[in-house]
Amino acid sequence: MSKKSRRRKQAARNEIVFQVEEKKPTRACIIHPDMTALPMQTAGPDATSDTVLAVNAAMRDPARQLQEAVSLAEAIDLDVRDALVVPVRKVVSATLIGGGKVEELKERIDKAEAELVIINTHLSPAQQRNLEKAWEVKVLDRTGLILEIFGRRASTREGRLQVELAHLEYQRTRLVRSWTHLERQRGGAGFMGGPGETQIEIDRRILKNRIARIRKQLQEVARTRELHRKTRRKTPWPVVALAGYTNTGKSTLFNRLTRAEVLAKDQLFATLDPTMRLVRLPAGREVVLSDTVGFISDLPTTLVAAFRATLEEVVEADLILHVRDMHDEDEARAQKEDVLQVLAELGIGEDKPVIEVWNKADLWDADTRARLKKLAAKRDDVVITSALTGEGLDELQERIAEKLAEKSAVRRLRLSHAEGAELAWCYRHAEVMERADDEEGVVLTLRLPPAELSRAERRFGPRLQEDGALAHAGQAARQAAE
Repeated sequence: MSKKSRRRKQAARNEIVFQVEEKKPTRACIIHPDMTALPMQTAGPDATSDTVLAVNAAMRDPARQLQEAVSLAEAIDLDVRDALVVPVRKVVSATLIGGGKVEELKERIDKAEAELVIINTHLSPAQQRNLEKAWEVKVLDRTGLILEIFGRRASTREGRLQVELAHLEYQRTRLVRSWTHLERQRGGAGFMGGPGETQIEIDRRILKNRIARIRKQLQEVARTRELHRKTRRKTPWPVVALAGYTNTGKSTLFNRLTRAEVLAKDQLFATLDPTMRLVRLPAGREVVLSDTVGFISDLPTTLVAAFRATLEEVVEADLILHVRDMHDEDEARAQKEDVLQVLAELGIGEDKPVIEVWNKADLWDADTRARLKKLAAKRDDVVITSALTGEGLDELQERIAEKLAEKSAVRRLRLSHAEGAELAWCYRHAEVMERADDEEGVVLTLRLPPAELSRAERRFGPRLQEDGALAHAGQAARQAAE
């Protein structure tokens, strides 16, 4: 056998070994800084948004926050070797936590053989850089972790653009790392990187240009979405949006109501891109159901801004279903505040009708079920469901129809047989609840949302009458003829 043949055979064996060998997951250590000991005046009038987030986070149970961080890490298949809560009594500007604790944690990180350390709060670029030098491993903060998850989950072009924009905005302030080559001078001819321009300045300019291009592309996405919304506004179907904390069962509920096959897993941010389906309620009314991205505590503001085009589906909805996991009531209360905070950032006020869906009833014990049923019975905006078993879904659909009916008006309209275009308009822009044909024409009972009601009044004038008025008018006309 020639040398060339032997080399070819060895290369083939190496290729087979490479294909069979699986990539091992990254070993990670999760650290949650417990801010409960910090004085509340930290979030004073001069505090930054990051400080306010830290103080808000301090109000939550540290053990639950740590578990959530572990779940986030597992969502991108990290091998979590160690997880712990570290009390923070004073914020150190250089490393967030004290120098002694940094040295103590290094021993624990080395023992776990961690390749990555995740700090479950926001870190400044300097803090991140200093901790990486001290521990000699890659360090990622909560914002970076969520960005990584979103990057994995985005499947559409729009979703990928939104994630990339948020990631570039995040990286723009973190170019100065431990890489000394970024500080070296680089000369050059022409306008691309003139004499004396540093490598970091070139990288910042590249980032700035890329961000500008993505924003321009997202503006096109926003315009396309607005065109789709305008088209939907011309139809008689109201939009019902599912909103809530991540992993509360929104996608499972969406699949149950629409018989769709949207990815639904017991995993944080299992779905990211919005999905819309037409649903027929038991009473016969049709609505558009929208499943959007889940919220989470301390959601990075860059993500809220980047995903605004997607979250506008919630803003434009006629009704919001706030899906809550009531299996852990204390955590559910904290999650509700997080969701309401994000909705407020989107400009959604208290005037927007909301139904709270207390989901995952199949996980409740007898005492919890009895207590929550008693609480739900006192409110007309709460429905108890289990998207997994189907419990309560009929009641939920009835409540949706009732809420939408509160905003709609019922009118009667008589049309002649020659008014085919007017009849078609009614079917396009209203819900035809009842139709009666006679020798003179057709009598329609229409349900009209506020926007369509004003259009119908301009189009049909006094012929569009309140329910019951048409019958009285016809009776009066017959009596006058007699």
